[in-house]
Parts: sequence; C-alpha cells; structure tokens
Amino acid sequence: MERVSRTSLIEKTIVFVSVILFSWCAVGWADSPKVVLTGEEESTSSKAPRAVLKTKFGEMEIVFFPELAPKHVESFVKLAKSGFFNGTIFHRVIPGFMIQGGDPNTKDPSKVRSYGTGGPGYTLPAEFSKVAHEKGILSAARTADPNSAGSQFFIMADKATHLDGQYTIFGEVVKGRDIIDKIVSQPRDPRDNPLERIEMTVEVVE
Repeated sequence: MERVSRTSLIEKTIVFVSVILFSWCAVGWADSPKVVLTGEEESTSSKAPRAVLKTKFGEMEIVFFPELAPKHVESFVKLAKSGFFNGTIFHRVIPGFMIQGGDPNTKDPSKVRSYGTGGPGYTLPAEFSKVAHEKGILSAARTADPNSAGSQFFIMADKATHLDGQYTIFGEVVKGRDIIDKIVSQPRDPRDNPLERIEMTVEVVE
C-alpha cells in the first residue's frame, strides 16, 4: 500500500507541474504580439519607392519593384521627378486588357498620329521575371525588340498570361484600382485612343 501511495503522489506531482508549465506557456503565447498583414498592408509597409499617378478620374498609388527591375524603376522615378510624365495621356485603352501611357508625344494634341512612338531618347534592357501580369500590375511597353522599352508603360486592367515573361514588370497599383476600370471603359477610336484626353501627373513619394 505504501508503494502505491508514493507512485500515486509522484504521478499527481507530475500532472501538477505539467499543468503549471502549460498555463505559463499559454500566458506567454497570449501576451506575445501577433501581426497579421493583408496584401495591401504588406505593400504599404514596404520601403520600396512609390508614386502617385493623378488623373481626372482620381489617383492611383503605385509601389515599385526595384528588386525585380532596378533599371526600369530607376528610369521611371527619374523621369517622374523631372516632370516628364506630367501632361501626357493614356493614349491606348483596351477593355479586359490594359491602359497604356508614358508617351511624350501625347502632350501635343496635334500629334495624334505619332501617339505610341515617343520615348525618353534611350532604351532599357529587358528585366523579365516570373511575376504574372494580373490586374494592377505596371509593366513596360516595348516594340518587338525585348530591349526597346523606354518611358511608355501599361497598367493591367485584367489578367493576361500571354505577356508573362515577355514584358518587364516593375511595379503595381496598390490603391485606386477602381480608377483603372474607369479609364479602360472610356469611349475610344479605332486605334484604341480615348476620345477625350485623360491626362496624368506623376509624383514620386519619398
């Protein structure tokens, strides 16, 4: 009987200590800070450079991807700071696809025939990645030559897998995606040029 009593006491002691330890750990976990970020909050918390693109329909906030396309980001930011994009328009809009801008020729309404051919006077080497072309993605427009991108860019209004790995993605619209929908739905001519000018100004956020 004495042996059984000692065993019982030891078992009870083990159980008691286990309960105390579990309670202590549980309190520790409960007091530990828990951070749950949404996709947008993660983008907002990033230290990547960003810009605000303003139009008559509203503003879009863009976060850049310098880790994916450093040369394209550097070029866009430099041009934006110089005021290069201010007064240019979205000269090509295609519902279910994308909206395109960044051509300095579009500052002059009399040069409609040349819209889509202008640039900054230099080209950039391709910086392709595995990121998918989905709504809100900012990508570099180019000719058939992969290394011909300049200042022109397009913002996806929908998913387009056939562009993946073929065009340089260098940013994403993280706020104001509804503005994309407003712009892409505007009446346009046979060349997909909006009938009314949709001018932009681009401000880099430091």
